[in-house]
Amino acid sequence: MTMTTAGVLFILSLVVALVAVHKPFGDHLYRVVSGTRHSRVERGVYRLVGVDPSAGQAWGVYARAVLAFSAVSILFLYAFQRLQNHLWLSLGFDPVVPHGAWNTAVSFVTNTNWQWYSGESTMGHLVQMAGLAVQNFVSAAVGIAVAVALVRGFARSRTGDLGNFWVDLTRITLRVLLPVSVLGALALMAGGVVQNLSAGTDVTTLTGAAQTITGGPVAGQEVIKELGTNGGGFYNANSAHPFENPTAWTNWLEIFLILLIPFSLPRVFGRIVGQHRQGYAVAAVMAVLAVASVALTNVFELTGHGTVPQAVGAALEGKEVRFDVSNSATFAAATTLTSTGAVNSFHDSYTAFGGMMPLVNMMLGEVAPGGVGAGLYGLLILAVITVFVAGLMVGRTPEYVGKKIGSREIKFASLYFLVTPALVLTGTAAAFATGNAATALNAGPHGLSEVLYAFTSASNNNGSAFAGITVNTPWWNTALGLCMLLGRFLPIIFVLALAGSLARQAPTPASEGTLPTHRPLFVGMVVGVTVILVALTFLPALALGPLAEGL
Repeated sequence: MTMTTAGVLFILSLVVALVAVHKPFGDHLYRVVSGTRHSRVERGVYRLVGVDPSAGQAWGVYARAVLAFSAVSILFLYAFQRLQNHLWLSLGFDPVVPHGAWNTAVSFVTNTNWQWYSGESTMGHLVQMAGLAVQNFVSAAVGIAVAVALVRGFARSRTGDLGNFWVDLTRITLRVLLPVSVLGALALMAGGVVQNLSAGTDVTTLTGAAQTITGGPVAGQEVIKELGTNGGGFYNANSAHPFENPTAWTNWLEIFLILLIPFSLPRVFGRIVGQHRQGYAVAAVMAVLAVASVALTNVFELTGHGTVPQAVGAALEGKEVRFDVSNSATFAAATTLTSTGAVNSFHDSYTAFGGMMPLVNMMLGEVAPGGVGAGLYGLLILAVITVFVAGLMVGRTPEYVGKKIGSREIKFASLYFLVTPALVLTGTAAAFATGNAATALNAGPHGLSEVLYAFTSASNNNGSAFAGITVNTPWWNTALGLCMLLGRFLPIIFVLALAGSLARQAPTPASEGTLPTHRPLFVGMVVGVTVILVALTFLPALALGPLAEGL
């Protein structure tokens, strides 16, 4: 099977649209995070929280604010689920079991949105709206705020001030995420996504059986799950469900929303550091990795490697026929290149090499373009590592956008990079050592891939799954919850510590020995470092899983 003209146009139109909005939307983001005037609503929020919006924060204070806000959010969301049977619009559902409530609370607060449950049969409307959807907004805003704090560290000198977390959180939520979500929800509703408070409609199927069709406030949650690279579906079938994603053009819109903010943030980086070329270089790295991933995922799925796909002429198992193979593969690449985790097809049914690509996307650190905020600060960490390696090669102190990368800075960058592999590989090993990997649907290499995918998804705060594995047990919910928690907040601490170290430095003027970090050579070096680090770290695990299955 080959890609159709429609499939090619689908991808090209996405590229054109993202290029078109990169500058205007990036400039809007820049004005939001750099402005000094506060609206009346924002001032009311600051008074409610008890915050002085004019007060700057050192990295430690900024980090404590992030952690405190997230801790309170986890406790609130946990209690919300445990008490849902007493709440309005509970639909008669029982309280969520303790280990499941813990996992879900951590999942949505960490921007992971891993779901062990079927949303339409587990969560009432109020919990979905006021619990899960709210965290879709604020967890996304936290990621963007941390990225902006790191960029300020590069831009500022001889200061510990990285801005104010509460101001960043409030502005990003009210001026960016909410307005775009309202417009996006209206568009999705026009396309057929449902938005109501219905408890369900009883119908008789064509075979005469009785079935309840669940409604709900779907469009409002669908748009922010994509825009905020969250991914938690209102329905168990996620973005393959016709109430969440009815048509080919809503499928296009949802992918566009997933990529909108991550691909626009490099513009913010360039403007804050005062060098647009640096922002374009970062965007180019993202684009190279993203195009390669989308192309390879499409090739592997369209060639249908495997006995059954070759026999029927296409790898159609687990695909929604409304979207065909190519649009499903493109969605799979986009959702794992970012930290979204939404799915419109069954990744466990992909061909061996096709299923490997979402794994590799997450193992890259989700930096192409990555989750909202997390993709930018992850790629900047890789840029720091790249200039350090280049500095060793030429025998000079490495510098990036006017800041020296010394031993302190490279330690923070290295610790950042080591967190996720340690969690993924340790968690996978623990699942097999304790016998909990036996819940995987398949044995052999594919079974290993299912377990590896689960820990890769949780530790990278992605939230998608191969799905051929039962994770609704106390061990799995606890283990994956810990991976989400550590995989989110340990890197954030290292990023903010690096930002604080950079902000205290004086700017270093460029010299003859300074490596230009805005040229194609540097773009290629960052791409190479990213791929090589991932290959050295994860190749043995991939060799035992999808590579062994495919070969």
